[in-house]
Amino acid sequence: MTMLDLREKFNAFVHNRWLVFVCAMWVQSCAGIGYLFGSISPVIKSTMGYDQRQVALLGVAKDLGDSIGFIAGSLCEVFPIWGLMLIGVVQNFVGYGVVWLVVTQKLPSLPLWVLCVCIFVGTNGETYFNTGALVSCVQNFPKNRGPIVGILKGFAGLSGAILTQIYTMLNAPDASALVFMVAVGPSMVVIALMFIVRPVGGHKQNRPSDNSSFFFTFSLCLVLAAYLLGVLLLEDLLDLGQDLVTFLTVVLIVIILLPVLIPIVLVFFSGPVAVAVAVAAPSEEEAFLLDPRKQNGEEEVILSEVEDEKPEEVDTLPASERHKRIAHLQAKLFQAAAEGAVRVKKRRPRRGEDFTLWQALVKADFWLIFVSLVLASGSGLTIIDNMGQICGSLGYDDTSIFVSMISIWNFLGRVGGGYISESIVSNYGFPRPVSMAIFQVVMAVGLLYYALAWPAAIYIVSILTGLGYGAHWAIVPAAASELFGLKSFGALYNFLTLSSSVGTLLFNGVIASGIYDHYADLQAGLKQQSLAAMAAGLVLREDESLSCSGSICYSLTCAILAGLCLIAVVLSLILVYRTKSVYANLYGRSQG
Repeated sequence: MTMLDLREKFNAFVHNRWLVFVCAMWVQSCAGIGYLFGSISPVIKSTMGYDQRQVALLGVAKDLGDSIGFIAGSLCEVFPIWGLMLIGVVQNFVGYGVVWLVVTQKLPSLPLWVLCVCIFVGTNGETYFNTGALVSCVQNFPKNRGPIVGILKGFAGLSGAILTQIYTMLNAPDASALVFMVAVGPSMVVIALMFIVRPVGGHKQNRPSDNSSFFFTFSLCLVLAAYLLGVLLLEDLLDLGQDLVTFLTVVLIVIILLPVLIPIVLVFFSGPVAVAVAVAAPSEEEAFLLDPRKQNGEEEVILSEVEDEKPEEVDTLPASERHKRIAHLQAKLFQAAAEGAVRVKKRRPRRGEDFTLWQALVKADFWLIFVSLVLASGSGLTIIDNMGQICGSLGYDDTSIFVSMISIWNFLGRVGGGYISESIVSNYGFPRPVSMAIFQVVMAVGLLYYALAWPAAIYIVSILTGLGYGAHWAIVPAAASELFGLKSFGALYNFLTLSSSVGTLLFNGVIASGIYDHYADLQAGLKQQSLAAMAAGLVLREDESLSCSGSICYSLTCAILAGLCLIAVVLSLILVYRTKSVYANLYGRSQG
């Protein structure tokens, strides 16, 4: 191989869409810093002398920072991806850096509202990482949106467990070191990769081996989840030495790095046949991505007349014949418009075309997705945020195993949700929201199981809630890009992420905490009476009145959340009915 060939191979490597995807996976594997709040909040609480209410306010700031990403979504249409990620790096480093300085007493104690702002700013940085990774990869893989979004969001969900394991390997002398790692670790990784993660015209790089590459990636995801679960169980059940912990963490890092073999093999070891596929005739959707005039609306004036003039039976024809008939009719309308026989008019976009955020906000389909997410995703996040309290109410001393378990099932839900939804769409022609309804039923079953206090309820609710919640964040971004286009995907996606914060503010701040405090007060009153009967003058400690014991603490909450998930199912099925024709046109299956 000559130096010129090597240079060409290297150029092809850095512009390969699979390299972009792998680097985006690495970015996401350290971007879910919000999931570590449960691990860093105890050191903040003890250092600052906060009570549980003040810690809860910090948690609200974290949730808001994690969800308010519409600024990142808007900026991605103006800034390059590396500029977007650099903003996220600055926010992450400054926000959690100040928290670390306060916790280690290198800065004087700051008011609670200042720490809330710092945690909001630091956590909000991850929205820039998420937006840059998702926008780049969805544009590079327009025909594989479900698996792409599922895997990327899955790694974000698993990042808490990954960073925790790396922190365990470092064997830091105090818990404040974890805050330092949250401030510095993601920033270093993103700076190293931010010039690689970008759109590279990946829609022109389709290869016959793509299915094998996705299978390899999915297999590694399953291996990673199983390995992490096994490591967590070992560390929980056995007293492992530091050398063994280091070895297990190194193996974990190797598994995370293995996907880079895909672009290496494709570029340096594939034959010329695979390259020829990349210049084959583009599909209809790829042609749209290649033609900037279509994205800017220069041809939509004709499409309005096509919809008015085409016979109704055209929609029932096979995809190839339907496209041929529409192209013929459009050509005739072009000619008529040029001769002045037809006056064309502009129109608003229809489902499946490019919407701006403001155009999407007046569409019923968009609000069906949003409200369904508020109900289902908000319910899931309420359980995730309260998992430590739920375990404590059941008498578990070490709650970290269940917090990590729900994180791993969250990861599997995201990966599996992307794969299952893509299979439903491409193999059976059903709208993608069908898979939303399926996973909402799964969540409702898990929540109802806990509400009824059946055996092993904590395991069932952890598994099914993690799966259902995670699947939503693989399915919804892909569905939004299909229904409302890719042009403003970043803004649309980040607006939809607000649904989790809306849901958790309502369900956690009103329902879960209110019911928990009610039963805690009842139990505190009974305990006070018992103590008074045993020994006059004994007074219940103030902090004991805030604790509740038994499944009753969250059973009513889970019953209510199960009902909300069933309402979300109804909304998802309405969306399925309304979007059948869109998916028929996108994936070439007639719904007539």
